[in-house]
Amino acid sequence: MLSIKYIRENIDAVKNNCKNRNISIDIDHLLLLDTLRREYVQKSEGISQQQNNIAKQMKSPMPQEERDALIEQGKALKADFALATEQLAETEMNLRELLNHIPNMTHSEVPIATNEADSSEISQWGDIPNFSFSPLDHVELAEKLDLIDFESAARVTGQKFYYLKNEAVLLEQALILYAMHMLRAEGFTPIMTPDMARASILDGIGFNPRGAETQIYSIANTDLCMIATAEITLGGLMADQILSEEQLPMKFVGLSHCFRTEAGAAGRESRGLYRVHQFTKIEMFAFTTPEESDTQHSAFLNLEERLFQGLGIPYRVLDICTADLGGPAYRKYDLEAWMPGRGENGKWGEVTSTSNCTDYQARRLKIRYRKNIDKKTQFVHMINGTAIAISRALIAILENYQQADGSVRIPEVLMPYLGGITHISPRK
Repeated sequence: MLSIKYIRENIDAVKNNCKNRNISIDIDHLLLLDTLRREYVQKSEGISQQQNNIAKQMKSPMPQEERDALIEQGKALKADFALATEQLAETEMNLRELLNHIPNMTHSEVPIATNEADSSEISQWGDIPNFSFSPLDHVELAEKLDLIDFESAARVTGQKFYYLKNEAVLLEQALILYAMHMLRAEGFTPIMTPDMARASILDGIGFNPRGAETQIYSIANTDLCMIATAEITLGGLMADQILSEEQLPMKFVGLSHCFRTEAGAAGRESRGLYRVHQFTKIEMFAFTTPEESDTQHSAFLNLEERLFQGLGIPYRVLDICTADLGGPAYRKYDLEAWMPGRGENGKWGEVTSTSNCTDYQARRLKIRYRKNIDKKTQFVHMINGTAIAISRALIAILENYQQADGSVRIPEVLMPYLGGITHISPRK
C-alpha cells in the first residue's frame, strides 16, 4: 500500500494515478478518515494522561470526599476512553480498507491508456514459423500424440483440469530443470513452496482472497487459500522480518502448483491449456533495496527472454499500460509467445510477466531492512517474474515445433533432460 503520509503530500498525483489505472476511489474521504484517526489518537492519549494523573493523586492522602470525586472522575474517563478506542478502531479499519484499494504509483514511462489492449510493444524476437501445411492447435496435437487427457479430468475434477501423459510429463520435468539450472547459475536460491498460504499473506501480496470477484480458491473453515502463484509464498517468506542491507538482494526461484478459479474465462482463445484451474510454475522473486529495484526488474525481463530464446520460441515484449497494471505493480512487462493454433491464424499469447512492486507489498507485509549508513529501517522493494508457466510453455512448444508428419520436435535445449527423445510421434 501507499503510506498515508505520501498520499497527504501528493494528493493530486495519487488522484491522477487512480484515474489512469481505472480505479474509482474517494481520496477526499480517505483523507477525512485520516484526520479523524489522528483526532481519536490524540483524544485517547489525552484521556490516558488524565487517567495517569488521577492514579498518581490517589496514592496521596486526601479527604474521602476528594477521593470519591476522583473515583467518579476516573469512571467517566474510563467510559470516555472505551468510546474513543472504539471510534479509533472503527476509523482505522475503514481507513485501511480504502488504503488497500489504492494502487501503487506508476513508472513515468508506462503507457497511459484506458484500454487494456493499448500496452506498448517494446521488441520482438524470433521468426514466426511459416508452415507448409495447416498447423493444428495444441489440443488437436495433444489428442493425436496422446499427451493430454481433458475428458477424463473433466469427469474426475471438472472442466479446465487435465491429465498430462507420456512425453508431456517428461516435458514438464524438463522445463522445470531447464529453468532451475539457469536461474541457480544466476544466483537464485531454489525453493519448492507450499501450495497454500494464509489469507493475510494473500492480502499482503495484493490478491483478494475472499469475495465475489476473487480468483482464489479458499479452504473451508480455515484461513488458508490455495495459491495462484509462488509470488504469494515467496513474498510471504520474509513477512514481519527486518533484514540487513548485506542480505540484499535476496533472489529466489520457487516451484509450485498454482490454482485459479479463472471465473469468466471462456472462448476459443481460452481453450485447452491456456486458462486452466491448476498448473505448475517456476517463479522468480527478489527482495532489494529501493536503489536496485529497477535494475533487478530489467534483469528479470532479460532472464525471461533468455529462457524463451533458449527454447527457440518467437515472442514479443510488452510494456503494460496503466489500464492493465495490477494494483501492486509499479511497472510490468509481459512476454507474449507466438501460438500458431491460437485464434484463426495464430496469435500472441502471454507466457510470462515480471513486475516491480516497489515497497507496496512490503508495507502490507511489514518487510524492512536496516541500512548500513544510519542503521535506520526502510521497507524493501519486491520484484516478481514468471520464469516458466508450464501449461503455456507446452502450448508454445507443441504448436511452434509441429512437423508435417504430425510429430513435434523437441527444442534442442530440453533434449539433455529427456533421455535422448528428439521427437514426439503419433501413436501407432
